Amino acid sequence: MLTFPDLQALDVVGPLEVLDGASRIVDGAYAIEIVASEQALFRSSSGLSLSPAGVIAQCQGPIDTLMVAGGFGVAKSEEDERLIAWLRLAAARSRRVASVCNGALLLARAGVLDGRRATTHWAYCDELASRYPQVRVERDSIFVRDDHVWTSAGVTAGMDMALALVEEDLGRDVALQIARWMVLFLQRPGGQSQFSAQLTAQRAERRPLRELQAWIAENLSGDLRVESLAERVCMSPRNFARAFHREVGATPAAFVELARVEIARQELAEDLATIEVVAAHCGFGTPETMRRAFHRRLGVSPAQYRARFRPALDHVV
Repeated sequence: MLTFPDLQALDVVGPLEVLDGASRIVDGAYAIEIVASEQALFRSSSGLSLSPAGVIAQCQGPIDTLMVAGGFGVAKSEEDERLIAWLRLAAARSRRVASVCNGALLLARAGVLDGRRATTHWAYCDELASRYPQVRVERDSIFVRDDHVWTSAGVTAGMDMALALVEEDLGRDVALQIARWMVLFLQRPGGQSQFSAQLTAQRAERRPLRELQAWIAENLSGDLRVESLAERVCMSPRNFARAFHREVGATPAAFVELARVEIARQELAEDLATIEVVAAHCGFGTPETMRRAFHRRLGVSPAQYRARFRPALDHVV
């Protein structure tokens, strides 16, 4: 794991906890080494002190997995020609290369992402695309694999990527054991969105509307017409629709559809239920209604979405 001052601590700790967990299940699965340009104590952006086990100059020979952290310190590290030169050579002798968050900018600076698909934290996607046009940026993915090069979105997405690395190395059962131990309730496939409906929409200012947002997510198969929602918060339909749109940034109907698509995506990726059952459970009513919503929001049909993530179901026991 390549580190540097002013990094995001969770970019390091999150993935390494996943790999350490794998080593506790499968003895000796991974030997972890944290390296930096200098063997000196430095701080993360949150004030956590880190002490690398070695310096990059001493890190020679074949590497199984080379992982690069992200954080505010990436900008200064990009200017470190010695670090970038080492990263370029180290990547060439690594079986697998990965970055967490905006650590992708360091891989791009070293030329590792040239001609490849990659992702990064949503706040850095524009920068990655504009500064490195030879990189095909996938803005919405949690993580992206292009041959032996992996990149993840921001912060906790590095843990999703690490779980996928463990699954590739040691099998799905081990990855699921770690996910359960770390209370990661859902192992997200890489191509799923960085955002949930709750994150995409704004949080309403008024408490009744905030509580309604949460209630909608828990009652997707119920009556979620504007009239019914307005009655629930003791407002007229017209005033409710205006207030909801103003505070949430989406109409009630759009928010409900986003929430239903989100849950349907999870069920299609993780469950063996038929599309008809998923459509009914998520409140779409009919498969055709769900199909139109998927095309509007994701550009694919439910069947195409399931086919894309179906391999993740092959190892379920």
